[in-house]
Amino acid sequence: MQRIDAHQHYWQIARGDYFWMGPHVAPIMRDVFPADLAPHLQAAGIARTVVVQAAATVAETEFMLDLADKDDSIAAVVGWIDLEADDVEATLRRLAARPKFRGIRPMLQDIDDTFDILKPKQLAALKLLPKLGLRFDALAQPRHLPVVAALADHMPDLPIVVDHAAKPFIAKGILEPWASDMAALAKRPSVVCKFSGLVTEAGPNWSVAGLKPYADHLVACFGPDRLMFGSDWPVCELAATYENWLAAAKELLAGLSPAEQDAVFGGTAARFYGIG
Repeated sequence: MQRIDAHQHYWQIARGDYFWMGPHVAPIMRDVFPADLAPHLQAAGIARTVVVQAAATVAETEFMLDLADKDDSIAAVVGWIDLEADDVEATLRRLAARPKFRGIRPMLQDIDDTFDILKPKQLAALKLLPKLGLRFDALAQPRHLPVVAALADHMPDLPIVVDHAAKPFIAKGILEPWASDMAALAKRPSVVCKFSGLVTEAGPNWSVAGLKPYADHLVACFGPDRLMFGSDWPVCELAATYENWLAAAKELLAGLSPAEQDAVFGGTAARFYGIG
């Protein structure tokens, strides 16, 4: 089974559109390129990755696609578009012509209006995705889970993946209503979930024991065939090294059979993102 890291980032800060960066993320404020991640992937036995947008610009999406053209370890790119732009269809079609473009990720967590993605103009744009063979990455917080469920009901043919398990409040030890809302969302067969970002939400004092209730709930809700491992590198370095998080993920999923672990660490991502 080909091992896949289903969620990581590359960026070049001088490009100037990473507006979320600041002193609060000082440890990761450096340029990151495939050569920087390569030693971690080699040590982990991971062959391919999915590179995900980190800036709300089409220019950054094209930057990632250009990297993907030159580096075979990049299996897929998830980018960003302005869903309210008048030229949204033309932009989507242009990007979809690039061989490794697989989907979009609006930065829902940065939008004050929790229900923004359900507005008519956004929905009209999202209806284009299945027609173009594209997916939707939901950068969601717990407040968005009922909204993502409503979106899945409205567009059952739209493949949706919830990034970072919707960022539960692990550092505070809060399970509800995240747990109930995640269980409800998992009833929608078009929705899968990334087993990623948990250490960041737990903070620098994280432990496997502290992550376990959240990890166990994800496995119970989605099962291994609808979960995919992601490192969220280099963002994970705010709390853990690549190797630390990978080791924790393996420990948290040790109760799965070898075939089920293969699904989480590669098979689910390959199927969802169309990675050969």
